[in-house]
Amino acid sequence: MKKIILSVTVLAFLINATAQKVAFTEYKLKNGLNVVLHQDKSAPVVVVSVMYHVGSKDEQTNRTGFAHFFEHLLFEGSDNIKRGEFMKIVSANGGQNNANTTQDRTFYYEVFPANQLATGLWLESERMLHPIINEVGVKTQNEVVKEEKRLRVDNSPYGNFIAEIMKRLFTKHPYNWVTIGSMADLDASTLEEFKAFNKKYYIPNNAVLVVAGDIDIEKTKKLVEGYFAEVPAGVPVVHPSVKDMEITKEIIDTAYDNNIQIPAIMTAYRVPGMTNKESKALEMASAVLSQGSSSRMFKKMVDDKKNSLAVGAFSYSLEDYGAYITYALPNNQTPLDTLLKDMDAEVTKLQTQLISNDEFTKIQNQFENSFVDKNNKMLGVAENLADGYTFYKNTAEINTQLDEIRKVTRQDIMNVTKKYLNKNQRVVLYYLAKK
Repeated sequence: MKKIILSVTVLAFLINATAQKVAFTEYKLKNGLNVVLHQDKSAPVVVVSVMYHVGSKDEQTNRTGFAHFFEHLLFEGSDNIKRGEFMKIVSANGGQNNANTTQDRTFYYEVFPANQLATGLWLESERMLHPIINEVGVKTQNEVVKEEKRLRVDNSPYGNFIAEIMKRLFTKHPYNWVTIGSMADLDASTLEEFKAFNKKYYIPNNAVLVVAGDIDIEKTKKLVEGYFAEVPAGVPVVHPSVKDMEITKEIIDTAYDNNIQIPAIMTAYRVPGMTNKESKALEMASAVLSQGSSSRMFKKMVDDKKNSLAVGAFSYSLEDYGAYITYALPNNQTPLDTLLKDMDAEVTKLQTQLISNDEFTKIQNQFENSFVDKNNKMLGVAENLADGYTFYKNTAEINTQLDEIRKVTRQDIMNVTKKYLNKNQRVVLYYLAKK
């Protein structure tokens, strides 16, 4: 009992400590680059990150996969960094780096010892100012992306299920395709098209630079000015503004996968995007259904009935819309329709009965703990600051997230499920093994 009390006390302390406002300095360079500096001297580490407001939704329908492709291509080198040297420079200076792409943004970062701040800024300025985009790099990274697609999608069990859902859930909006895109589109693209994509999107006035860690603010400002001020501004980016057709009738379809032996049943509902206040309540609703072994769907379908090998519910939040997805894999050849009825029954309970106080407290604790965990890492703070600027148009969003979690009520969870998780608003997908 003492251990449990101690754990709760420690968690409460961490949450209260993390609830302290994240102090930051924010300003713009003349070329439009938004700069956010956060000083934290608790460890001799610094994160240098750049988030570009470009993702797969910014692509043309016959040139999908460009944003993800550039996640790879912009490691090829620059006028001052030889091909293949970017990552070697990072590791030689005691750092690590990576990048990732979503439908809405691309995020590059380096984590260095604090005394290598200038190295990180130089690397990111080189990527922005004069990257090398030539036939050799394009061909090399094309093969890398193809191998990634083979590994993660084509030859991975259930690797294509998000793509199958999104192309049915969205008909007009460019969320219709996923970030990996089409290899045929990449093969058909010319060098000039790649250069044009870079010139259009990877520009200072479509980006936010976040530097977080053991830094001196004034010295960092001078370094940022020295490395980034010469980067020319581009034409202001206009992102797609597409409203998709409202779903008013249940869409039932089937998809086939070469790499599975056990089928699955999935449902997907189109819900508001991440900046909508209802988004957090939808995330909590999914946690009630399937987060942890005591969650409703897991307990009912995996533990008690034993008709499922795996179940899940998650709210896939994006900038313009979200996708609320549930799924189940059968045990002992249970019919998929039986699993669908069980999932629907649990959604109906959420729509008609307030969750218990105990469940609500548990969910709140899980979400607060997740918030604490991310902001206990310097990289997590940097990404949250970048997200705030990019999507919420408010970098200080990082300081209101905990309050937003605490504002969600049991009634809010019931209300969003009643509003968005109805049968006439969804896609039902039977995901089957290909014969």
